[in-house]
Amino acid sequence: MNRNKGKVLAALLLALLLLPTLVFANGQKEAPAQAQPMEQTAAKYVFVFIGDGMSMTQINSAEIYANALANKDIRIQQLGFTRFPVSGLTTTYDASSFITDSASSGTAIASGNKTLSGVINMDTGKTVAFTTIAELAKQAGYKVGVISNVSLDHATPASFYAKVPSRSNMYDIAVQLTQSGFDYFGGGGFAQPTGKNKDQPDVIGLAKAAGYTYVNDPAAFRALTPAAGKVLAVNATLQDSAAMPYDMDRQSGDLSLADYVAKGIELLDNEDGFFMAVESGKIDWACHANDAAASINDTLAFDRAIAKAVAFYEQHPEDTLIIVTGDHETGGMTLGFAGTKYSTFFDRIGLQKGSFVAFDQQVLKPYKTATSAAAARLADLMPQVEAWFGIKFADLADHEKEQLERAFQRSMGNEVERAVQENTYLMYGGYEPFTVKVIHIMNQYAGIGWTSYSHTGVPVATFALGKGADLFGGYYDNTDIFRKLTAVMRLETLVSRR
Repeated sequence: MNRNKGKVLAALLLALLLLPTLVFANGQKEAPAQAQPMEQTAAKYVFVFIGDGMSMTQINSAEIYANALANKDIRIQQLGFTRFPVSGLTTTYDASSFITDSASSGTAIASGNKTLSGVINMDTGKTVAFTTIAELAKQAGYKVGVISNVSLDHATPASFYAKVPSRSNMYDIAVQLTQSGFDYFGGGGFAQPTGKNKDQPDVIGLAKAAGYTYVNDPAAFRALTPAAGKVLAVNATLQDSAAMPYDMDRQSGDLSLADYVAKGIELLDNEDGFFMAVESGKIDWACHANDAAASINDTLAFDRAIAKAVAFYEQHPEDTLIIVTGDHETGGMTLGFAGTKYSTFFDRIGLQKGSFVAFDQQVLKPYKTATSAAAARLADLMPQVEAWFGIKFADLADHEKEQLERAFQRSMGNEVERAVQENTYLMYGGYEPFTVKVIHIMNQYAGIGWTSYSHTGVPVATFALGKGADLFGGYYDNTDIFRKLTAVMRLETLVSRR
């Protein structure tokens, strides 16, 4: 492997990374703590897990819910990754806004550079391309895998292999996936497999021509071995926008995010090591729609996926690093709602039987197709609402009944509006009004509030376990994750040549 030690450069880099200063109210700085000597060997196996849209509220809500399922005590049931020995806080602003998107935040994590929202691995002028940590790892001899439960041409997975001026150029992103030479892609499909106008060569065909073994059947997926070579594994069941289903909608026999991580470990494991980037993207999508139950269940599923990496770490504790972080927070999710004051009732979340998408697809859409707006009656759908959410119309307050009726009429009139001036966006966020209103009532009964249908600018938490984990404690920017990874992986010489 080409892993020049670069001892002098490494020492300087580590000195900067490991000597944080504390700023006090009077503006004076405390003397920096003594740096610990850096190990001379590189981390051999590196996992970077990104919970899209996941900050501390999403994590804490999952921990509260996990405990609420077991008892009524005011306690939390910690997730596996929140037990990691090192944790820090990470800022997420980009080059133009304190509130980032997944393209610019993914670029920061993957390449160590700030850019504009919507831009992937290019500078603010959209002319200079950046090299990613995954590409550096590949150059250094690691095998590389990228996994996501949303489409593989989406912003966060793309941040590890693509360079485009706009994240909406999803076909260009997918073509770059086939040209990356990375060893394993798994999870969702492609949002634009034949281009925006459906007139381009199919991406799957391009991947096969580039030497990828393509599978989209659970049995074929489970049968994969390292002899398959480079692998592109697309989930057989795709729910919305070429993404895997929300975990709470996953059916028996369907693959999970944990399955893709476990298979990735099996396929990538080798004497020269591997780098694996894993995104749980539907935490973000759930929070955009203010669906707490879907967000919580996908956060728990994310934890189960991380557990696969932890099991591998336990076999290779001296050589493995696991990082868990978020790219930004989504929805302005809060543990607290004015209507319940200091009380929460997270056990109510367990009454919800499916995500907002599943309810739309299985209940609301068929009803709208079969029923004219003039003939539609809210009473027709209330038995389904009760079955899916445990909400009885008779138990609602008068203002809730009125809000639900208004939202029902808007949905039946196909008024899925985004006009802020009419306050419809503020009420429904561009989603089905009836579904969003039911979800909001459900969340409010649990004691959960939301401020947005978009991202927010709060810092995210970062957790670390294994070789070089101490680097990831403290308060730092998301661009520093790239620099810390290059230090632990001893890629400094390659960085200097970028």
